[in-house]
Amino acid sequence: MAALILDGKAVAQKTEAALSERVNALKEKSGGQTPILATILVGGDPASATYVRMKQNACKRVGMESIAVEMPESTTTEQLLAKIEELNANPNCHGILLQHPVPEQIDERLCFDSIALEKDVDGVTCLGFGRMAMGEFAYGSATPQGIMRLLEAYDIPLSGKHAVVVGRSPILGKPMAMMLLNANATVTICHSRTENLPAMIATADIVVGAVGKPEFIKAEWIKDGAVVVDAGYHPGGVGDIELAPLHDRAAALTPVPGGVGPMTINTLILQSVDAGEKKMA
Repeated sequence: MAALILDGKAVAQKTEAALSERVNALKEKSGGQTPILATILVGGDPASATYVRMKQNACKRVGMESIAVEMPESTTTEQLLAKIEELNANPNCHGILLQHPVPEQIDERLCFDSIALEKDVDGVTCLGFGRMAMGEFAYGSATPQGIMRLLEAYDIPLSGKHAVVVGRSPILGKPMAMMLLNANATVTICHSRTENLPAMIATADIVVGAVGKPEFIKAEWIKDGAVVVDAGYHPGGVGDIELAPLHDRAAALTPVPGGVGPMTINTLILQSVDAGEKKMA
């Protein structure tokens, strides 16, 4: 059988068209004001600068505005906290994105957690994670929330399925596991110290690769008919999972690129529009 391709790019484009209509409606109601996302880039990492630019361009495509904050490599934790507090207090800023990673002298977790919950549209705060895990409202961490939206768009059943998440990062693996659990999947979290990882993965109806190593998860570990979600991206256009042999064995899979990546940015923009609507309604 040929695997169903979970086309994140197509889903994101369709969502952007709907978001443009919502932004236009807000403009009419508010006399021209749009939702505004503030992006904070600390230091000169080229990959981070590219990601921030992609997010700013996504804002433009749906008619939103963005505030571009760029801070030097030498920025201190205190300086970054002051900037975030300034944006928290700005009534015209509806969402705040702090681009990860920040320079090593900065306490990243402290800075993430200083973002006001109602502006945490990237889903990075401990409070937001806790609320989401308990089934209360919070903006979900953008990549796992994007994966959930992609699975929903293709009517992939989750309830009662065994999902194996490989990776336990605070903004991907852990929230992914909680979101799947909230959707009534039975969830196993694996990581670098998991014993007999291939055997664990072999039991999965749904495999999520979020380990951050190129093609670390081998196709032969994955059973026929599984749903395969690859959240990794590495030079050469490969993800965390060896995908090529799975095209005629998996029930469905996310391509790399074009699967999870577009949904991450799209979810950030969607949640920014949601935040704008709440504030401007």
